[in-house]
Amino acid sequence: MAPGSAGSGVVSWGNPGAWLTVVGCLTRLGPMIAGTAAATNAAPAPAAFRRGDERLIRLTTSAADKVRGLLHKQGRPAGVLRVAVVGGGCSGLQYKMDLQDRPQNRDILVESAGVQVVVDPKSALYVTGSELDYLDALQGGGFKVTNPNAATSCSCGESFSA
Repeated sequence: MAPGSAGSGVVSWGNPGAWLTVVGCLTRLGPMIAGTAAATNAAPAPAAFRRGDERLIRLTTSAADKVRGLLHKQGRPAGVLRVAVVGGGCSGLQYKMDLQDRPQNRDILVESAGVQVVVDPKSALYVTGSELDYLDALQGGGFKVTNPNAATSCSCGESFSA
């Protein structure tokens, strides 16, 4: 699809550690974020994070199964999936996904399909309402992000704008 054309809002993320491109829509997060909780880890100063719900970001069953498998493979069965938005790519922003041991200060923690997903407050403005899916296929397989705020899609298939 050419830049500026109407798109489905689906962005591909092929292999773990790769980057996805996204330009999101600034959206209110108030009702999706509950109070503050403290992480229950043996760290000297526990991280303060907030709890959110699946209106922020949701994982499908296949994405949750893949993330659980990756966490287990890395020896982090109680770990979290971090979803962040960073500058770069042909449309200006990209998704960055990473597996971590626990939430950090100021993160928003969402449990979806039995997997803990953390998003920093700035990135939450861009991922609100998104769904993360995983397709196991030779072509077009990998993680797919569907962002309902996406208005157009780039021809590379990895960037979009809202």
